[in-house]
Amino acid sequence: MKKVIVLDIGGTSIKYGIISEKGNVLFHDETPTEAKKGGAYLMGKVEELVSSLLQKEPTAVGIGISTAGQVDPITGIITFANENLPGWTGMPVKTNLENRFHLPAFVENDVNAAALGELWMGAGKGVKNMLCLTVGTGVGGAIIINGQVYHGATGSAGEFGHLLIKKDGLLCNCGQKGCFEQYASTGAMVRYVKKRYEEQGIDSFDAVNGKWIFQQAAEGDKICQEGIDYMIDHLASGIATLVHIFNPSLIVIGGGISGQGKPLLERIQQKVEEYIMPSYGPPLTLTFATCGNQAGMLGAGYGILNQ
Repeated sequence: MKKVIVLDIGGTSIKYGIISEKGNVLFHDETPTEAKKGGAYLMGKVEELVSSLLQKEPTAVGIGISTAGQVDPITGIITFANENLPGWTGMPVKTNLENRFHLPAFVENDVNAAALGELWMGAGKGVKNMLCLTVGTGVGGAIIINGQVYHGATGSAGEFGHLLIKKDGLLCNCGQKGCFEQYASTGAMVRYVKKRYEEQGIDSFDAVNGKWIFQQAAEGDKICQEGIDYMIDHLASGIATLVHIFNPSLIVIGGGISGQGKPLLERIQQKVEEYIMPSYGPPLTLTFATCGNQAGMLGAGYGILNQ
């Protein structure tokens, strides 16, 4: 049975493990990224982790990497990474790993990798065409067509969070105004609730976050309920646009909101159905991701086993 080494590199932590060709996670652990130490340090840390995993599984047939940032799908070079991974832009991850370990390597953007994980072992199992959205501080996206990630001309397809949905709207960290994620993310929901509290003369304190808002809404807090409605409405509006472009049969939603359960999912789906043309309805299904924090590792494993 084939086994592969996998790493999922985020701004805060690196998840790493060994996965079988059947999608079984045989070993996994995580360690702080220590991203502030720079790209060269991070590359060295990745190589050390791979080396330690190869000691555990010397028969591994490849190395799969999921990483934050934009990735050239052919060369495995990090074409852009933000300040969460300083010095990571330009890093030739695939070449470095293949030269060091003499094994094939696969490198993919973390959201795309998570989508592949869901396709292989999660909510998208058995589906060939689907969209994935991650809804957290921002909004990420991935496009799966015929069982493969659609990368676009420069490898950057799927940046759903930067759909421009409001002319001269809120300033986004990408430099544009009116981006989807400024209205449809948990970050947008938190900003909305804090602003409404301030308008009502209520102290807006640091404890306000997505989980807290859902808890307070369940206990009857009207402002928190408004904030959730605000996010759902904008999220459904953006999803409707994506449905009209791609006509998918399945949309998988991951990120922070995916832990809120079926009632929230049903509200999002109902709103989406209000915004799409009837001919785009059934068999369209929305579902929450099911692979949890192992999705990126699973997708990295799927990628190296199928490249």
